[in-house]
Amino acid sequence: MLSRHSLFWKLTGALALFCLLMVSLHLDLGRWVNEATSRLPESSKQTLVGYARDAELAWRMRGAEGADAYLQALREREQVWAVMVDEHDRSLSSQPMSEEERRRLDFIRPLDGLMGRPTGWPTFYIPFADGEHRLVMELPRELSPRKYREVWEVLLQRVLPGALAVLLGVLLYRALIAPLGALHRQALALSTGNLAARVGDSVTRRRDELGELGRAFDHMAGRLEHTVAYQRQLLRDLSHELRTPLSRLRVAGECAGDLELLRERLEREVQCMQRLVDDTLELVWLDTERPQPALEEIDVPALWGVISENACFESGWAVERLRCELPVDCRVNGHLNGLAQALENIVRNAIRHSPPDGVIRLSGARDGAFWQLHIEDQGGGVPTAQLKAIFRPFTRLNASRPGGDGFGLGLAIARGAVRMQGGSLWAENGGSGLRLNMRLHSV
Repeated sequence: MLSRHSLFWKLTGALALFCLLMVSLHLDLGRWVNEATSRLPESSKQTLVGYARDAELAWRMRGAEGADAYLQALREREQVWAVMVDEHDRSLSSQPMSEEERRRLDFIRPLDGLMGRPTGWPTFYIPFADGEHRLVMELPRELSPRKYREVWEVLLQRVLPGALAVLLGVLLYRALIAPLGALHRQALALSTGNLAARVGDSVTRRRDELGELGRAFDHMAGRLEHTVAYQRQLLRDLSHELRTPLSRLRVAGECAGDLELLRERLEREVQCMQRLVDDTLELVWLDTERPQPALEEIDVPALWGVISENACFESGWAVERLRCELPVDCRVNGHLNGLAQALENIVRNAIRHSPPDGVIRLSGARDGAFWQLHIEDQGGGVPTAQLKAIFRPFTRLNASRPGGDGFGLGLAIARGAVRMQGGSLWAENGGSGLRLNMRLHSV
């Protein structure tokens, strides 16, 4: 379905306007040229009137002989047919008119008359001072208003359409090719490693297909820049985290006296590194733009019961210390494995930071089309300035905690899993500890 800002409408409108402009200019300018060349200009009229005065003077002074001499000179000078006649169309010269010349007298026109057919050549009559006699002559070529008509026709039929076509080409280039050129330049910049390259507002502000393409390009470039920077940071952090177990392995290998103890140390450190690598790969996978998994109805209290049982088995906590205060009808639309993974990481993090007799509570309330869940521990909370930092990979606010107790990836993975199913996760300090808020679509 074409939107009202589609390029189709712009191109169609431009072509229609071009055609209308061509037709309008051709008709209007053609009409103006015809009107401008259909009558004698004032200067030509004055010249012909002057010829008539000279002819009348020659005829009155010398009679037929004077008329013969003037007409001969006029014909030779202007290369036109000319006669002098009275009111009965009788010749005033000594030379009688032929039948053809008499017929030509039927088609003469006054100085204010029209020029006639474009393919014909007009003959005008100019009366003498007495109003009875007159000079009849063809219009000299240099006095004709049509002497530049061919030039005007070339301009209207060839030059003007060509100029308008060039103008249309320039407008189409600016509207279409220039944005594509900007996209091409930025694509080349990306290919050379400049991940900060962007198309710019000149393209992305457009509301047509080229604007959509520009916004998609900038989104792609921004996502690529973020992914590369994120993965580089993860690689640096991962290499840093791996140094600790590797150092312990090296020390254990140098000081090993008991092979059984060495084997146990090796197994423990390898498991630690394996877990670190697996968590890092999981975090990278969640950060990529993969298709959203199929969502299903999830009974949150039932899922919490399974997670609580597993957490108590791992930590040795009593199940009564993981309390669920949700309504029994709390059901959300989500991905079961992703939500379970997020809750497990949150619970493990809460257990790790809780005091020996601490309690973890899951509560929540419906908020329109969403369920807002709260998981709160009694670990004392974190500084307000660090509430966002705890979701960054490899962030551990307690620097004295050894690497084996956690790598700072749990909450980052939890946020990625929640976002993947259309939810959100954020932290705030509660009454006695940290409260993690989770917002999910309700069923």
